[in-house]
Amino acid sequence: MSSPSARPAGRLWDRQVLRLRDCNETARVLVVFAGLAFISAFLASLAVGSTGISFGSLPRAIKAAIWETTDVAALRDRLVLLELRLPRTLIGAFTGAALAVSGAMMQGLFRNPLADPGLIGVSAGAALAAIATIALSDGILYWWTALLGIYALPVSAFLGGIVTTLLLVAVAQRTGQVATATLLLAGIAFGALAGAVSGLIAYASDDRELRDLTLWSMGSLTGSSWEKVAAVTPFAILLLITLPYLVRSLNGLLLGEAEAFHLGVDVRRAKYLVVATTAAAVGASVAVAGVIGFVGIVVPHFVRIIAGPDHAVLLPCAALIGAAVLLFADVMARMIVAPAELPIGILMALIGAPIFLHLVLRRGVAN
Repeated sequence: MSSPSARPAGRLWDRQVLRLRDCNETARVLVVFAGLAFISAFLASLAVGSTGISFGSLPRAIKAAIWETTDVAALRDRLVLLELRLPRTLIGAFTGAALAVSGAMMQGLFRNPLADPGLIGVSAGAALAAIATIALSDGILYWWTALLGIYALPVSAFLGGIVTTLLLVAVAQRTGQVATATLLLAGIAFGALAGAVSGLIAYASDDRELRDLTLWSMGSLTGSSWEKVAAVTPFAILLLITLPYLVRSLNGLLLGEAEAFHLGVDVRRAKYLVVATTAAAVGASVAVAGVIGFVGIVVPHFVRIIAGPDHAVLLPCAALIGAAVLLFADVMARMIVAPAELPIGILMALIGAPIFLHLVLRRGVAN
């Protein structure tokens, strides 16, 4: 017979086991939901558009893409699928996943659920480089656009993100260590400075350049191509390789830097890796899709509310749901003003801002 003192301990253990089991079950349900949402968004992105294939003809287009056919309608559907829809869908999936994962890493690094990829100024630096390329392509940067052609814009945005990151790290490690607070404040300063310079460039631009700048800054997947898919593929591979190594470090940093150090986490190396990975992911996404907000804030915050802060669940779920959200938003952008397209950045702001405000008020994050 067990003693009275043993029974409460046993009940406490049972409650802890049940709580862990419920958490694991919630995580499994969320992973399944995220996977189904991504598959649904991927198929919808392939099937919805102002021209070509629809849900009804999508199986025929896929079949024609795999096997040879002489059916004229099937050949047309295959052309639309392979040259228009599939590159756009892949770019959208990468952009949504990259922004959501970057937001999750930033929130883990700064231990703040309101952090997002633009917090440390990487998005602003990438946008500044892209805006300069658009506005000055007929002037002092003519040689750059002539040298790289259609790759000038994505390469410029990526380099802008990388240069901004290097400057931030150089400022933050002046004392020999990468201070998180200094990195955050420097990022805000760099973001404001990049925004001011971007405004000056836009002010000095002519009507055509100003229109191009405005449309690009709103974010869009229009113009996606296999060349852009090839350009972002190395960054997608980088994310897949790097993220598993960041799970333990990010989980440790949630407890604080001192606690993470005592748990065996190389805090300085973890900060470098998180910031560099964020710079690469955000720079690549800005390069191919322009400036798109709220994905990096809302998606990881939503996942954290449901499944908790464990990055082993948070990062993959954020990637899948982020990709699904952006693809669904792109589908809506094609349908609302068809046959024209609404800039996806505007749509994400209209959807994301009220949702995020609801989450803040419900959870009391602002307190």
